[in-house]
Amino acid sequence: MRSIRLSVSALILFTCLFAVSISAQNGSEPPSNPNYDAELAKRLGADELGMRSYVFCVLKTGPAKIEDAARRSELFRGHFSNMGKLAEAGKLVLAGPFGDAEPWRGMYIFNVTTIEEAEELVKTDPAVEAGIFVYELKKLYGSAALMQVNEIHSKIHKKKIE
Repeated sequence: MRSIRLSVSALILFTCLFAVSISAQNGSEPPSNPNYDAELAKRLGADELGMRSYVFCVLKTGPAKIEDAARRSELFRGHFSNMGKLAEAGKLVLAGPFGDAEPWRGMYIFNVTTIEEAEELVKTDPAVEAGIFVYELKKLYGSAALMQVNEIHSKIHKKKIE
């Protein structure tokens, strides 16, 4: 009976020491993710959780009602062209329209860390400048993997939006 008590005590002691050992290692050991790619994380600006800061922009219906079809078409060509330029410059991470969500029309995720930087970028949009859209900006903490969206998208679209 005494040997069983001793074995149980030894097992409890071993379990406690093992748990303490694991806890101590978590602060100094390499990441627990076996797929972790330090070079990619650094290139994408990822923190230890694989995340980074962005600014989210929601575009809403603005006060301007452009009735002239040619003028409206010109503004939207400029809107799409501007998105392309911002994406090529690495400032626009993701963009897209909302379906049937009036007054929400679309969104941008900017590769900047401040609202002020994002505001400078969104004001380069001709449709915003013309008042077709108004915007709201919020800080966003999201996956650094979003930084690869444009690279991947360039390989999967057959047509460009114009």
